[in-house]
Amino acid sequence: MSRIGKKVIALPANVTVTVGEGNLTTVEGPKGKLSFKFNSEMQINVSSTEVSVVRPDDTKEMKTIHGTTRALLHNMVVGVSEGFTKKLEINGVGYRAQVQGTKLIVNAGYSNPVEMIIPQGIKVECPKPVEIYISGADKQAVGEFAANVRAVRGPEPYKGKGIKYSTETIRRKEGKTAKK
Repeated sequence: MSRIGKKVIALPANVTVTVGEGNLTTVEGPKGKLSFKFNSEMQINVSSTEVSVVRPDDTKEMKTIHGTTRALLHNMVVGVSEGFTKKLEINGVGYRAQVQGTKLIVNAGYSNPVEMIIPQGIKVECPKPVEIYISGADKQAVGEFAANVRAVRGPEPYKGKGIKYSTETIRRKEGKTAKK
C-alpha cells in the first residue's frame, strides 16, 4: 500500500496536464513546460483541479513505481508553477563566482578559473561574488547542476573553505596540536 501514490495532486489554476500516447505526460505552466514518459501500465487520471495515479494491480513491480510516479508528477507540477531553487555559498579567501553570458565562472583556489556552461532551462544568478542561486522548473536538472558546481571545490572540514549548500552544515575537525 503506497500512501504517497494514493495522494491526489492539486493543480494550480494556471497549470495544465496532458497525458498522451504511451503515458507521455506534459505539464505546462508559467515557469515552463516539462515532459516525461511514465510506465505505460500506470493509469494517470486528470481532472480540471487534480491529478491522481492508479496502479493496475498489486504486484511488487507496480507497488514500487506507484509512489515514484506520483512524486515525479508532483515535482513537475510544482516546478512549472513555482520552480525550484538551490542556494550555494562560497567560503575562502579569493574564492568567488560570476555569470558571463551562458557560463558560470568559479574561482576556487585553482591556477585557472573553472568555466561551467549553464544548461538550457536553468537560471543562475550571483547577487554577491560569494553566493550562487540556481533555479529552474526541472528539480532533477537544478539539483544536478548545483551538485556539479559544489563538486568544483567541496567544503573541507578544517577551515571550512569551499562551496557548500546554504542549508548544509560542515562538521569541523580539530587540527594538529603541538606536543607537550
